[in-house]
Amino acid sequence: MDQERRKTIVKEIEHWQQSKLLPDQYCDFLLNLYLDDAAERAPTSLAGKTAAIVNRSRGGQWVKAIAMISLICMIFLYFSDFPLLLQIPIASLAVLFLLTLGQRRRRMGRESEGMAWIAAGTVIMLGAGLYLLHAHSDGSWTWLAIFLAGCALFWIVFGLLASIPLLHLCGWAAAMMVYALLLHRMTEQPAWYDIQLYWVPLAVLFAWGSWLVQRLSKKASSILFVTALLLWFMPELYHAMLTDDAALLQLQLLAKLAMAGILLFVLRKKWIAWVA
Repeated sequence: MDQERRKTIVKEIEHWQQSKLLPDQYCDFLLNLYLDDAAERAPTSLAGKTAAIVNRSRGGQWVKAIAMISLICMIFLYFSDFPLLLQIPIASLAVLFLLTLGQRRRRMGRESEGMAWIAAGTVIMLGAGLYLLHAHSDGSWTWLAIFLAGCALFWIVFGLLASIPLLHLCGWAAAMMVYALLLHRMTEQPAWYDIQLYWVPLAVLFAWGSWLVQRLSKKASSILFVTALLLWFMPELYHAMLTDDAALLQLQLLAKLAMAGILLFVLRKKWIAWVA
């Protein structure tokens, strides 16, 4: 086999590996068949693949990487010294860059790598927002509620559009935190039955919503169903944070577990069809 044809086949196999058209072990096997030199053989370990990438890199790529790392370090070290009008755009651009990069990696078939970048973007979004609130606000709970509500809305929408169920669920969890914060600030010593009325109807509403959207999206239906289960037990968590009555809390929890178990068993054929 001539050299040009062999290089063409090797490039095609590498394309299959990058696009996840074939498993890595199959691609490595095919590459080892067409690469004569041992130094050119495809490494199978993560360290070997990283070393191969570094070995093929060029001087310009090293300069760009070092410049980028230096810029990130400088921004991180002096971020607290920047004015607020500069801190907000920097944090926003960092989050946007990571989310965009993650989505591009997912489209290329690198799902785990893309999800890692998206997770980093969401963590930076939450961490930078909490830092800015701590550094520049008066400590009012109102600004915290507004920020968490914004995060919840963004995570829900982005999770739906990007088909990331976990991020979608995190959005509803953040919304529940905002709701709990509002209840804590706007109610004074509610009775146990009031706490149940604050949360249980929402659980029923989300369960109904899970049934409504199950024909449109099974993933969204599953997340709404999980959210309904979380809301079902939120009164006990909320009650535990406000009171020290352990006996009443245990009684409520056992009763709710029994009711949930009975309902899930009786309606198992219906809700399994929603989420499966």
